[in-house]
Amino acid sequence: MNLKDIHIIYFIGIGGIGMSALARYFHANGKQVTGYDKTPSPITENLQTLGIEIHFEDDINLIPKEVFVKENSLVVYTPAIPKTHTEFNYFKDNGFEVLKRAEILGRITNDTYCLAVAGTHGKTTTSSILGHIMQPIEATAFLGGIAENYSSNLILGKDKISVVEADEFDRSFLHLSPNIACITSMDADHLDIYGEHQALLDSFKAFSNKVSDQLIVAKGLPIEGLTYAIEEDADYVASNLRIVNGVYVFDVKTPKNNINDVEFSLPGRHNIMNALAALALADVYGVSLDKIKEQLASFSGVQRRFAYKVRSESLVLIDDYAHHPTEINAVESAVREMYPSEEVLVVFQPHLFTRTRDFVDDFALSLSKFDQVMLLDIYPARELPIEGVTSKWLLDKITAEKKQLLSKEEVVKQIKLANAKVIVMLGAGDIGLMVNEVKDELIKEYNL
Repeated sequence: MNLKDIHIIYFIGIGGIGMSALARYFHANGKQVTGYDKTPSPITENLQTLGIEIHFEDDINLIPKEVFVKENSLVVYTPAIPKTHTEFNYFKDNGFEVLKRAEILGRITNDTYCLAVAGTHGKTTTSSILGHIMQPIEATAFLGGIAENYSSNLILGKDKISVVEADEFDRSFLHLSPNIACITSMDADHLDIYGEHQALLDSFKAFSNKVSDQLIVAKGLPIEGLTYAIEEDADYVASNLRIVNGVYVFDVKTPKNNINDVEFSLPGRHNIMNALAALALADVYGVSLDKIKEQLASFSGVQRRFAYKVRSESLVLIDDYAHHPTEINAVESAVREMYPSEEVLVVFQPHLFTRTRDFVDDFALSLSKFDQVMLLDIYPARELPIEGVTSKWLLDKITAEKKQLLSKEEVVKQIKLANAKVIVMLGAGDIGLMVNEVKDELIKEYNL
């Protein structure tokens, strides 16, 4: 199959963050793009404003008739859809070209010079930083989040260089053909897919073997490559960290050069690591350190990655996608660094029954670091409930004195009663859709 010969591309799960980036890409390249998703969202609304036709019922009769011309069409699906999906099974059973999202991304990277960012944490922010750094040389970046500088999960450039987020879920990243890549972390996750942590580590090793030119790894990971770290011996080292007017300033040593007074505005040492990884990737590619420094200073962040929704003297509301204990620890550390003397309230929605089961004690430890904890019910995503795995089970393990389990409808009321200055809303489920409602209510409450 040659993508140039395909005229119509139908996406099953078009509203997913990775799927929608591909939809935007093919639409921008003159293909007829259409698709299905389970529910409307801001992402599907944005796609519809581009003229992309989307429906929200699993019904073959709602698919545009042009899609059924096999020789002109390609069907792309996300592994998140259920195996019982009617449309998916129709296309599979009737001989259509049906490919996973990762396979399509793999085809694109085959034809470009590819810089890939892998890791269980940090890959969305790192790839977004890298996409921004590479923008002046017109790389096309496929991102797993909405980059604030572009209000998009696609940075559209030319077709010679690609920046991609290499997703370990379902071993998707093994479809890629990376020339330069980094691995930010390899913590246990997606054990519903991998079973054991070792299987996940083996998958990252297989990914590293696909890198043709240079692999870059966070120092301490059990894979060989150029290393990066903060204030310790590595090939790329960030040092002399300080905060000046709310912005990080630091120096960087590279294998060949040094550059001083790099500015970066995202809070938290984990984000310095993300910036350092992106710097290393771009440096290996050949972007000048002065240009990298300039682009880092102008990077505005990624939606739902330590995103300030309210930032005033009397109230701070932060939205973050964190859904793993390591990510929650990183957010908590960043909040304490920025607001060391303030009481911090976390509203957390666990994501997946299996993840909650596998890491319940680690979640409890992470959440117990906050002054107040509000817990929502587990967001099931693609899963069915598991007996005994509930938010109440997690709540009972949390040692914070102020903790409660509440419904979505109670969130705003309870936040107001809590009277905390710093509020953090965390999770990968539909809590992200609640944040703006909370923001609007709090702005009215505090007359901001």
